[in-house]
Amino acid sequence: MSLTREDVKKVAGLSKLRMTDEQLDTMAPELNNILGFIEQLSEVDTDNVEPLANVARSTLPLRADVVNDGECVDKVLANAPDSIEGYFAVPKVIE
Repeated sequence: MSLTREDVKKVAGLSKLRMTDEQLDTMAPELNNILGFIEQLSEVDTDNVEPLANVARSTLPLRADVVNDGECVDKVLANAPDSIEGYFAVPKVIE
């Protein structure tokens, strides 16, 4: 697959990028190089390779999924400009 200058111009337009003619001329070969590298990856045989999420094969410790209030209401509200009955008080924005 090879991108032309017009292809790059179209992609730039879709991305809402303004590019000069010089930038378009420079970008086309760079994007073609990137696509070439991606094509090389498709040649790699990955049929017997399991998906890998972590190279260290370590498992993360899980904590219990328990709902709580954080037990620090006073600390949270200490920086609030105004609070009422343990909640942030904000000015009315809808009339």
